[in-house]
Amino acid sequence: MVVKSQIKFIKNLQQKKCRLEHGLFVVEGIKSVKELLNSHFKVYKIYATELNLVSSSIQEVELIAESDLKRMSNLKTPNKVLGVFHIPKPVEIDYSEWILALDDIRDPGNLGTIIRLCDWFGIQQLVCSPNTVDCYNSKVLQATMGSITRVQISYTNLVDFIKGSGSQVYGAFMDGNKVYNETFNFAGIMVMGNEANGISSEVEALITKKVTIPQFGKTTTESLNVATATAILLNELRRSE
Repeated sequence: MVVKSQIKFIKNLQQKKCRLEHGLFVVEGIKSVKELLNSHFKVYKIYATELNLVSSSIQEVELIAESDLKRMSNLKTPNKVLGVFHIPKPVEIDYSEWILALDDIRDPGNLGTIIRLCDWFGIQQLVCSPNTVDCYNSKVLQATMGSITRVQISYTNLVDFIKGSGSQVYGAFMDGNKVYNETFNFAGIMVMGNEANGISSEVEALITKKVTIPQFGKTTTESLNVATATAILLNELRRSE
């Protein structure tokens, strides 16, 4: 039987400060939980309304009532399984591969979609500024659809990161060179900026090449959604190989 303290603890893990304090995060849904169980993520606890929903070899599974799952869930309609996993420790960044860097992306849906795009295009390393939304935010995790298990995500000061990289650095701007005219190398850093303000001036000063996605429609459209722009740019990176 799930006690009130367990439910309170799970609910508290929806807050970033609590996740950082305990080194744990919550993921919901059968598919997402199974993705994490089959990955390098270490399980802390699994709560399920039916034991046959997850592998019988998982010792950390606890059977709970649907009413208790609803109390600990962050979803309006809980999906039968909730998992608590350990946040992995950061690993060393490999500069020999393409790296996507995010400068203060704030929308959870955008970050989740970008993580999925990294998985799709084989970008294994995603580096985020400290003010970018937490990748273990529940809305981000839902949007990744399990892709978080295949993308290495780091949070660090982007200025220091870029200065120490020794890599060619591209940035997405409204006034850059047309991306379709660029020939990309086999490694480098692509920087995407904040939804409202773009790339910060401190990071902009370190950009080697500014690129843009040319507009063919009416100029009444201000800009592309950052996740949409990321998809186009990553496609061009891979198309050049």
